[in-house]
This record gives sequence, C-alpha cells and structure tokens, in this order.
Amino acid sequence: MKVLLRNDVRGVGRRGDIVDVKAGYARNFLLPSGSALVATDSSEAQATSMRRGRDLRDAASREAAVTQKTLIEQQTLTIGARASANGRLFGSVTETDLVNALRTATGISLDRHAIHMAEHLKEVGTATASATLFAGVEATLNVEIVAK
Repeated sequence: MKVLLRNDVRGVGRRGDIVDVKAGYARNFLLPSGSALVATDSSEAQATSMRRGRDLRDAASREAAVTQKTLIEQQTLTIGARASANGRLFGSVTETDLVNALRTATGISLDRHAIHMAEHLKEVGTATASATLFAGVEATLNVEIVAK
C-alpha cells in the first residue's frame, strides 16, 4: 500500500516521502496515528511541498549545527570531581556530566545520547569526546577533569 508520510517514521521514511508499506502496518499504525495518508495521484503535489519544507528546515538546522560546532570546539570544558591522591576519581565523568558542563559553559543544550565516549572518564587530566549535532556534523569536546 502506498502512503504519504506526514512525519518522520524510523525505518520507513521521512516527512513528504511516498513509500510502499504493508497494508496492515498502514491500517493499524500509520493511518490511525496520523503519521501517514493514503497516497493518491493528487497527493504528489502535497508530497513535493512537504519535501521542500523539510529541506529548508534541514538546511537551517545544519547551518545552526555548524555554528554550534565552532563554539563547542573552541571551548574546553572543566569538570571538578572528587579524586584520590593518585588522581583516580571516586566514580566517573559520564555523558550527563559533559552535557551539564557544556550547557553551563556555552548555553548549548544537547541530549546525553548525542555525546559519544569510548568509556567513562575515571582519572584527572584531559580527554576528548565527540558530539553528534546533526547528521554529518560532529563536534569534538575537549574536557579537563580537575580534582576538587
């Protein structure tokens, strides 16, 4: 069954796409939730309009993400944590700690799932992490952990 997506649906398509899905999925989920409309010949113009709007929003979001990337990469995030005499932390610095430090330092608010670290930081010193700001735009976070 061909449907016109009104919202982004993970694994199916993005807003404005005309996709072919199984009839049961369309009938039981997409149509009742308002995520899609049954595609007709006249819905092609509507789909084109939706895609144009989506592309404009994506371009603005990508531009904002590139601006945020330059701000983030210029900043060094300083996080104070309790540590032992040999520099080992009592606990660890997690993605949530990085998000809070980033919000305090730059005013940029990210979801903790956007931050990627190989492992939680457990020692005093410097480290790096990455943040996905938009599809294809990744910023490098410079982190300095100091003992309280």
